[in-house]
Amino acid sequence: MSGQFPTVITGIGVSPGRVVAPAAHLPEPVAQPPHGRRLPPGSDYAGQAARIPAASEVVRAALEAAAARATGDTAEILEATAAIAADPSLVADAEQRVLTDRLVPERAVWEAAEAVAEQFEALGGYFAERTRDIADVRDRLVAELTGRPAPGVPEREQPFVLVAADVAPALVATLDAQRVLAIVTGAGGPTSHTAILARARGIPTVVAARGVDTAVADGALVVVDGSAGTVTVDPDEAAVAAALALAAQVRTFDGEGRTADGQRVELLANVGDPADARAAAEARAEGVGLFRTEFQFLDRDEAPTHDEQVAAYRQVLAQFPGRKVVIRTLDAGADKPMPFLTSDSEANPALGVRGLRTAVEHPEVLDAQLTAIADAAAAESATVWVMAPMVATVDEAEQFVTTCAKHGLDTAGVMVEVPSAALLSGPILARAAFASIGTNDLTQYTMAADRLLGAVAELSDPWQPAVLALVAATCAGGAQQGRPVGVCGEAAASPALAVVLVGLGVSSLSMTSRALPDVAAVLAATTGDECRRLAQLALAAPSAADARAVVRAGLPVLAELGL
Repeated sequence: MSGQFPTVITGIGVSPGRVVAPAAHLPEPVAQPPHGRRLPPGSDYAGQAARIPAASEVVRAALEAAAARATGDTAEILEATAAIAADPSLVADAEQRVLTDRLVPERAVWEAAEAVAEQFEALGGYFAERTRDIADVRDRLVAELTGRPAPGVPEREQPFVLVAADVAPALVATLDAQRVLAIVTGAGGPTSHTAILARARGIPTVVAARGVDTAVADGALVVVDGSAGTVTVDPDEAAVAAALALAAQVRTFDGEGRTADGQRVELLANVGDPADARAAAEARAEGVGLFRTEFQFLDRDEAPTHDEQVAAYRQVLAQFPGRKVVIRTLDAGADKPMPFLTSDSEANPALGVRGLRTAVEHPEVLDAQLTAIADAAAAESATVWVMAPMVATVDEAEQFVTTCAKHGLDTAGVMVEVPSAALLSGPILARAAFASIGTNDLTQYTMAADRLLGAVAELSDPWQPAVLALVAATCAGGAQQGRPVGVCGEAAASPALAVVLVGLGVSSLSMTSRALPDVAAVLAATTGDECRRLAQLALAAPSAADARAVVRAGLPVLAELGL
């Protein structure tokens, strides 16, 4: 205890939990090799150039090994980063700079990576989002070439809170959660890859805490509140004792979501592969509200076979006999490019051919997937629902429902990720059996704010009243047609926001399985009427920060539970 007056730094809480530990700063990034640094005349230029593909192989293998130990989003992001490390154009460009310009290998890699990053920035959309990963790969390659440790977490004798301006997703995916108790970054947004991975791994995290990397001294004691989004520096003894007591609480989910007055709210899990499904079943999720099927399509030159798809789907369905599993059809495009299905030349992939739109040019891929889903459903006892991503019009919804019916899939719904779908929810749900709101993309498109860009993190927040108004509009359309509306975006994992969503009319919430106990506990302490009252307060708030604050102030149970 330093005895200094406590300082509270506020950011955005993206992964719940309270932690008390000393801060440890992420080491400075790998230094840029001196500009124009060249090999001495008469050097073995070919031999020096050959060191680059060798380093690429070492970095790629390390990332792929980490991906093999991971699951779901973590594995996908690590695999994508490994692919960048092995990018033949990046490697060839760097080799050529050694042979032609006589640059030292580390400088050649740096300049080649800068060139790739500039190309990605110019392409925009998904490609612009990958520039942080390019920089991560660049640093790993330079470290390998110069004999330095790969960029990573600091070494400390005791567990700590990792503090940084930003943390690469690939690094978050490989953190030892026994050593790194929490993460605090100055940049990032609530739906960035870093936030998603931290939440999936259960590491309390605060992002967009501007200036935290310079305001918190290395070794300073901090209390991190991953729900409230606060970092208390040099806390007093009472604050430390309270945080430790709350952190020691262990909650479980009994398998039935409900409010204090008995209103049922289905609490489901988001899964990205069979391993996620097993974890969700062990956490007693009531079913699956979002089964992302992209895991078997990524990093392939062609779609998986019928038998491969059926086998993968059955592994997930088998975990939930007699329970609901909502399967999202392939959400290709934007941050999930697939060479056999999407183009790499779109100026703005986030607004291009993605999700259901890919079926216009490639209807055979959707037909093959629906056939495999139907066969998997027939072989298992789970209740299978199917939904399409990126539906924007009534015609798209009607056509998808008709196509599903031809495959014997009678419970077909839509994702509401585009504002037009929310505004047209009445006529859309006159055709579709249900709607599931993807709050990550709905927020991005409503606020015109890239959900992975830290500079607009304050806009890319599901607490934005405009986003909540579209949720309310979707629920009104569902009520009009007697159709259920759920939420499967990251917003569902926030206990306070879950209360608001239920108050707006949402009947099911799907989230990372780690969030189930906390969301269930808060709902169980709040009546349906209170959910509706708080929802109206959030809708009337002038900003996301005000909406969050007024709801948290109206939910004393959050403080009692340490949320």
